[in-house]
Amino acid sequence: MQKRRDFLKISAAGMLGAVALGPIACSSGGGNNRKSYGVGIQLYTIRDAMAEDVVGSLQKVSDMGYKNLELADYANGKFYGYAPAEFKKIVNDMGMEVISSHAGVEATGITRENAQKMADDHAELGVKYCVQPWVNEEDRNVESYKKMIAAWNEVGLVMKDVGIQFGYHNHNFEFKPMDGIIPYYDLFMKEMDADLITMELDLYWVTKAGQDPVEMFNKYPGRFQLLHFKDMGFDHEEPFFDVVKDDITAVGAGLIDFKRIYEARETAGMKYMFVEDDNQGNGKPFEGIETSIENLTTDIMV
Repeated sequence: MQKRRDFLKISAAGMLGAVALGPIACSSGGGNNRKSYGVGIQLYTIRDAMAEDVVGSLQKVSDMGYKNLELADYANGKFYGYAPAEFKKIVNDMGMEVISSHAGVEATGITRENAQKMADDHAELGVKYCVQPWVNEEDRNVESYKKMIAAWNEVGLVMKDVGIQFGYHNHNFEFKPMDGIIPYYDLFMKEMDADLITMELDLYWVTKAGQDPVEMFNKYPGRFQLLHFKDMGFDHEEPFFDVVKDDITAVGAGLIDFKRIYEARETAGMKYMFVEDDNQGNGKPFEGIETSIENLTTDIMV
């Protein structure tokens, strides 16, 4: 109960201190002004740097003007090797907030005890979202999808009880037709409880799969509380469903019309967005995320 009370206090404080997404600042003009836009980053983008120097890497991200974080390293009750409260303090002291965390549930399922442990750890960290990020290749079939969706609905219920919204992050393979259906539309959107699981739409992967994000928003309004902003280079193939990511580039440096997508954010139900680059900027991750936040705060979000 004490953890629950502490979590509710953290949530209330976060709501009071939240910065709305939008062009509040007149110009980017450096890290402090950029923070007012509420741009987030998925830390998988700088995973090698985080493995070498957690605090130093986070400071670089903060100095660029990123405000919100989505994590990609949860194991044994810790985040990037730190206890939840310790990691939260590091981030908050830098003027940032931990909003979301990727923590997967495999096809073999999850016990109620393990789900509760995951929920409690994330509640102590004070996140608003915990997201299923991936499905292994051998589990990409209709029967496995059905079993996993049932398990995710159960996890979503456990998460909801501690004040966290569970979510699902897509790639392109969910759109590959199989057995006469398209899994994302005919299984995921239909069988996931919309109250328990929100969709974290990755704009690169849906574009690669030949889908139009704005059309998806119109078809399923309010279902996409989280968006991944990730661009696709001009030299590419589409649609195709293999997880090939060599054409990922910084936001605003490729072909995706992010301004059109951002303008439809209310229809989507977007509450937070995160820059991501699975390729870590092709060896220059910090240069890549600098380009992304510059383009977002001087063009796309204004």
